[in-house]
Amino acid sequence: MDRFDAMRAFVRVVETGSFTKAADTLHMSRTSVTQLVQQLEARLRVRLLNRTTRKVNVTADGAVYYERVLRLLADLEDAETSLSSASAVARGRLRVDVPSPFASMVLVPALPAFHARYPDIQLHLGVSDRVVDLIDENVDCVIRGGEIDNLSLVARHVGDLQLGAYAAPAYLASAGAPAHPRELEESRHRIVGFAGSRAGRVLAWTLHRAGESLTIQGRHDVVVDDGNAYIAAGLAGLGVLWLPTYMADMHSESGGLIPLFQDWRLDPMPMHIAFPPNRHVSAKLRVFMDWVIELMQQRMPVSSVRSSPT
Repeated sequence: MDRFDAMRAFVRVVETGSFTKAADTLHMSRTSVTQLVQQLEARLRVRLLNRTTRKVNVTADGAVYYERVLRLLADLEDAETSLSSASAVARGRLRVDVPSPFASMVLVPALPAFHARYPDIQLHLGVSDRVVDLIDENVDCVIRGGEIDNLSLVARHVGDLQLGAYAAPAYLASAGAPAHPRELEESRHRIVGFAGSRAGRVLAWTLHRAGESLTIQGRHDVVVDDGNAYIAAGLAGLGVLWLPTYMADMHSESGGLIPLFQDWRLDPMPMHIAFPPNRHVSAKLRVFMDWVIELMQQRMPVSSVRSSPT
């Protein structure tokens, strides 16, 4: 038995709650993972996992062992990378999930510079706005706009997006141009809804002007959970959009979207990188987070960057 392979298999079973899912993330057979964990338990003479037909739970002894093994494997990775040359300290596969507009407009165009700096990191990008289970899907981190609702994650603030209200000329010709945000609550107006959570809750937006603040929910004929579909719905004239300016600039310059309420201010949307609290912040993840902060400061300068559990 390779003890480190057995430890890695045990850690993945604990994190995924399943021998099958652990085997998939490790690119091993379920039988091999099961045998490694059994051999580890036999060596330690301790039951680490309670198995039922439906799920796997870690025992009290297993939970203590898991925390120590996690640190040991992290130290092993650091020891291995410390022997590399400075240009190759950060290496290996990094799985990241990114919102689709941010990926296509900001992140992917900048990747040649990232790979020139860190040639030994292989980025596996999941591009979507869906809610990702980082443990089950073996994702190292996600980049998301807005506050992080999952209290089990650690979030690092990487920047803020400036927001504005926009509508297509076809929509304004049909519904009329609203002079005040409160008009969006009237029956003749529609807002394209964006579902920002697993429960499908449609986001509301708060605007400020000269000491006045109001929150707009509005009415929607369509609700989407993907940024590219959201822009497409607005361009099709299905309602008013609330957009980060980086997403709207190209369309407003071409006349496809018209800015609204320019004397009002929307609260900036914070951007975060989130990762599980028990996931070791490896060199590759650390340099990626630092690079995203640098990228955000170049594209969308912010006044502060902070790390915090969310």
